[in-house]
Amino acid sequence: MTTPSSTTTAPARFLLLGDSHAGPIGRAAKAARIPFQGGPIGAGREFTDDFFAPRERDVVFHKAEADAYYRGFLADLDVDGLGSLAVPLVCTFGLSSHFVATRENWHLYRDRDGGFAPGFLTGPLFDAIVRATVRDALAFYRHALGLGLRVLAVLPPQRVPEQSDPEVFTAAQEAVRSALDALGVELVDLRARTTGPDGFQRPEFCEADDSIHGNLAFGRLVLADLLARGL
Repeated sequence: MTTPSSTTTAPARFLLLGDSHAGPIGRAAKAARIPFQGGPIGAGREFTDDFFAPRERDVVFHKAEADAYYRGFLADLDVDGLGSLAVPLVCTFGLSSHFVATRENWHLYRDRDGGFAPGFLTGPLFDAIVRATVRDALAFYRHALGLGLRVLAVLPPQRVPEQSDPEVFTAAQEAVRSALDALGVELVDLRARTTGPDGFQRPEFCEADDSIHGNLAFGRLVLADLLARGL
């Protein structure tokens, strides 16, 4: 895990918080000399359930290392809590849907032929399971919005490792995306620009010798989208 942060003295344009998928975004911003603060503060699986506690004008991350990174970012921004943030929050928490899509987690819901009943992946039971799995991530976004922040969530690279089910990945991502949209989070969704006819990440936007991450080219597209939104 890396923790990229702004290396310039210009005022930061945004705070970046997330898992490893935040890495390419930070690297792209550093390469383009776009001032920001933040970066990855843990692994994707750590930001679904029970990873933070809300405070009146802030949050506390339960994992000491994550909270230390976060406090350092706030200090560099010269603010004492999330509620004092004067720039947008860019986040990747809860969006690593390949964890939700781990094959063994879904055996119970398959029929005798190994498939899912028609409509299951778009139905209320599946949606409820996914939302319950990422409930703390959704709570984090809800709390940040309640503090008056502009919050943007970046959809991850469309890559599914061997241990995950691509069909469940796509459906779970849509369930999380829909939940975030309903909260009022701005979604940075580059699927139309980065995927092939099969709906998955094109090689030129994939990190080499890696099964889930995007590369610097992907990070540059995300950064361009953020800048086009006024960040």
